[in-house]
Amino acid sequence: MRLVLLAALWGGSFLFMRVIAPVLSAVPTALGRVVLGAAGLLVIAALLKVPVRFRGLLLATMMLGVINSGIPFLMFSCAASTLPAGYSAILNATTPLMGAVIGALAFGERLNATKVAGVCIGLAGVAVLTQIGPARVSAEVAMAVAACLVATACYGLAGFLTKRWVTQRGGLDSRLVALGSQVGAVAMLAPFVLWQALAHPIAWQQASATVWVSMLALGLLCTSAAYVLYFRLIANVGPLKALTVTFLIPLFGVLWGWLFLDERMTAAHLAGGGLIAIALWLVLRTPRASGSRLPTAATDNKGA
Repeated sequence: MRLVLLAALWGGSFLFMRVIAPVLSAVPTALGRVVLGAAGLLVIAALLKVPVRFRGLLLATMMLGVINSGIPFLMFSCAASTLPAGYSAILNATTPLMGAVIGALAFGERLNATKVAGVCIGLAGVAVLTQIGPARVSAEVAMAVAACLVATACYGLAGFLTKRWVTQRGGLDSRLVALGSQVGAVAMLAPFVLWQALAHPIAWQQASATVWVSMLALGLLCTSAAYVLYFRLIANVGPLKALTVTFLIPLFGVLWGWLFLDERMTAAHLAGGGLIAIALWLVLRTPRASGSRLPTAATDNKGA
C-alpha cells in the first residue's frame, strides 16, 4: 500500500506541475515546490522529534539538493508548460537508465550486456513516445523532452553523489538529507525568481484557486510527505524493492492526466511506456548468480 501510495503521489506531481507551470511559469513553480517541501519536512522533523543536526554535512546536502531537486524540478516544470502530464511521468521512468550510464562512465560501475540492452530499449521507448504520441512533434516538444531527460540524468547522478558526499562521510538521517536538499534547492532557485520578478513580472493575479491548491499539494504531498514515505519504504523492504515504484509512477501520471486534464491515452503511451518498462526491468533486475552484487540504487528520488 505504501508503494502504491508513493507512486500515486509522485505520479500526481506531473499533474500539478501541468496545472501550475502554464500560469505561473517554470521557475516560480519549482521554487514554490521546494519552499513548501522544506517547510513540510521541518514540521515533520519537529513532530517526529528528529534532532536537526547535520554534523558538518549541511553544505553537502544542500549541494545534493541542487542536483537532486533544484535542477530536476525546474526542468520538469519547464516541460510541464508544453508536455502532457503523462509524457513527463513516462520520461521520468528513465532515471535508472541514466543512473546505469552515469555509473559506468564516471563511477566505475559495471555495465553488462543486459544493462546496455536495457538502456537502448529505453531510448527507443523515448523515441516512440516522442514521434507517435499525441503531442505534435516540434522544436518546443523536443526541448521539453530534453528537459525531462536532463532531470532524470540529475536524479541518476545524485544517487552516486549521495554515497560519496554523505554516506561515506559518516551518514546522516535520511529525513535530514531530504530537508537539507530542499534548503539547497531553495537557495539555488530563489535568485532566478527574483530576476524573473524584476525582468518579467509574474502573473500572480491570474492564478486561480485550483493553481494554489495544486501548489500546496505539489509541495506538501508530492515532496515532503512523499520523501518520508519513500524512506520508510526503504526501511521496510530495502532499496532494491523500493525501486519498483519507478514502474508504477507512469501509470498514475497517465491516469491522473486522463482523469483530470482530459489528456488522451493513446497507443504511443502503451508502446513507449512498455519499452521503457522492459528497459527498467533489464537494468534493475537482480542477478541470479549467488556471488553477484545487487545493483546499486541509482538515486534516492524516483519522482519529480
